[in-house]
Amino acid sequence: MKKLALKTALRLALPAALFATLTVSAQMPGSGSPGISTALTKLFGDVTAFSAKADVRVIDNSQNELMSLPMDFALLDNKMRVEIDATRMKNKDLPADAAENLKKMGMAKMISIIRPDKKLVYIIYPDQKSLLSMPLPKEEIEAAESKSKTARTPLGKEIIDGHPCAKTKVVVSDEKGQLLEATTWNASDLKDFPIQIQTKEKENISIIHYKDVQFARPDAKQFEPPVGYTPYTDVQELMQVMMKKMLNGGEKKSEAK
Repeated sequence: MKKLALKTALRLALPAALFATLTVSAQMPGSGSPGISTALTKLFGDVTAFSAKADVRVIDNSQNELMSLPMDFALLDNKMRVEIDATRMKNKDLPADAAENLKKMGMAKMISIIRPDKKLVYIIYPDQKSLLSMPLPKEEIEAAESKSKTARTPLGKEIIDGHPCAKTKVVVSDEKGQLLEATTWNASDLKDFPIQIQTKEKENISIIHYKDVQFARPDAKQFEPPVGYTPYTDVQELMQVMMKKMLNGGEKKSEAK
């Protein structure tokens, strides 16, 4: 029975582990992330606090969709919070059952809190009461702390979700060079908020589309790590613990039969 439970745990955990790694990477700022980085905050202009729903899409140069993911997004000064349900993620490179397996492991719901002031990223798994703390990459810390300048080039006018928008090419740079280049659609009836942001990620294009934007300041507690969660500092260690929980669960079910 134990051997059978181990095989079952491995069958479920291995694709889920891959999925978890990819999903965590997708939320992490820095190289390879779908448009989320500390430099993103420099595109919001005078807006230093808001919350919104967001749809993130990654497409290739032929406009083929590679990934899509809805999320809850919040900003408080330079702190960012991103909340996702991985079962709602679409990714052509993932196994068909990866999201469901991740759900069985209790790792489908994830919250990322990016804290440049603490030089940390927190990845929170509410269903498992687990907290993964990882160092913020050096280049992300520098981008958040640097005194930058912004160059804007008008590209025309467009309507997005009924909002009149100024389409603009934006280049953010500091004394070391360019931090970010993006195309933004700034809604004139929403304090010129960029309700859509498009950036180039290597050979692919990332698009963040904001909806239901609320300019009330989010509760500061949302940007703090939760109390009472089991702390981790290594992804592999966290996955091993999740696999053991799956194994123990499999053994209990087998004994019950």
